[in-house]
Amino acid sequence: MSTKRSYDVIHSEGGVPIKAWTRGVPIEEAAAKQLANVARMPFIHQWVAAMPDVHWGIGATVGSVIPTIGAIIPAAVGVDIGCGMMAVRTTLTASDLPESLRGVRAAIEAAVPHGRTSRGRDKGAWSTPPPAAAAAWAGLAPRFDAIIARHPAVGHSNHRTHLGTLGTGNHFIEVCLDESDRVWFLLHSGSRGVGNKIGRYFIELAKKDMRKWIVNLPDEDLAYLSEGTEHFTEYIEAVEWAQTFAMTNRRLMMDAITAAVGAVPGIPPFRAEMEAVNCHHNYVAREHHYGKDVLLTRKGAVRAREGDLGIIPGSMGARSYIVRGKGNPESFHSCSHGAGRAMSRAEAKRRFTLEDHAHATAGIECRKDADVLDETPGAYKSIDAVMEAQKDLVEVVHTLRQVVCVKG
Repeated sequence: MSTKRSYDVIHSEGGVPIKAWTRGVPIEEAAAKQLANVARMPFIHQWVAAMPDVHWGIGATVGSVIPTIGAIIPAAVGVDIGCGMMAVRTTLTASDLPESLRGVRAAIEAAVPHGRTSRGRDKGAWSTPPPAAAAAWAGLAPRFDAIIARHPAVGHSNHRTHLGTLGTGNHFIEVCLDESDRVWFLLHSGSRGVGNKIGRYFIELAKKDMRKWIVNLPDEDLAYLSEGTEHFTEYIEAVEWAQTFAMTNRRLMMDAITAAVGAVPGIPPFRAEMEAVNCHHNYVAREHHYGKDVLLTRKGAVRAREGDLGIIPGSMGARSYIVRGKGNPESFHSCSHGAGRAMSRAEAKRRFTLEDHAHATAGIECRKDADVLDETPGAYKSIDAVMEAQKDLVEVVHTLRQVVCVKG
């Protein structure tokens, strides 16, 4: 590994340093302030690491790595608990795909519930879960039942009917080609409605605890749960369960995608020929760093220990990458989770037109309507700049370009 430092050190008043892998990538003032707020929390171990895709989030920035001892910040983990990526390389090549990819996209959209409706049946959920999803839920149900026995409010969520479904916003399914024109399936999703419910519920519990103990915080969304308390123990159990749900959710969708594409007329029989990559990028884990056992929160960051395979997606019209971790200890063995937003969703809808979006996604079979303008490529930072800024964190194994993109 190169000994030349590739990050900048930002010193926060009254807090630990911030090591930021953001050279050549813009970082907005609001995000810098959030990083400083987190750095001032009294239980941070060593420093806070900011990834090159860092941008404003709730409480803590998206694109940050936060090591804590004796406490955890639920809002830093977030409400899309266990959100992450999954990728599979197939034996198909570009020449095996039909000239028009509309049928491929339609097959995937029919196989995986996605999106939402404002009233009536949620089209992003199962009305009756298929056998594979029902069997997977049977394995998850006992731990969930124990959680809701103590916290019944968490049970009022689309838990069973969201397992094996995509969601909305920046969640997506893609068919991609690598540098050798091999076909890959790629997807981005998490723990869906139940993870959201768990996250919001414990964020509010943490805020109530702070008010009860009269704890002054730089931001109320940095409310934390102290180790040894009942709420801390129960949050850890709930968040670990949600992370298992998310991993299972991605596996079920990938199975459905593979079967759906395999049934498209004209596509020859195929199989997955590389072990699937299935990684979280919104989660907390117990890890050992710089001589201490810590709770490491990666909010918009991927684990990148030496040899770890990870996925760093671009936007709807930009390249994505399969990467291998270099095990950089200063980033707490982490890398970015994507390109990172360059602006808010509202700003993207104001700034870009449908013509802009159509041009940016030319040659990709995807939605080109007003409801996805907030996901247009221009709303994101340059994936090229993001990858350049973290060359000492990961090496590129495969470069993928989309040919089909399904959005919720």
